[in-house]
Amino acid sequence: MASKKGVRIIITLECTECRSNPDKRTPGVSRYTSMKNRRNTTARLELKKFCRHCNKHTVHKEIK
Repeated sequence: MASKKGVRIIITLECTECRSNPDKRTPGVSRYTSMKNRRNTTARLELKKFCRHCNKHTVHKEIK
């Protein structure tokens, strides 16, 4: 049985400021999971989400 590759895929969004900011509230990197349509959105996503480690809204970029 072959598995179908759907149009919608699960992506991971990671905080851009957590890696470079040593003055965060707690150690670690904030990550969210989401879904996107592979055909309509071919570029990597960038969304503003709340980071619990930085304790503020930051830009989260799509990672592999």
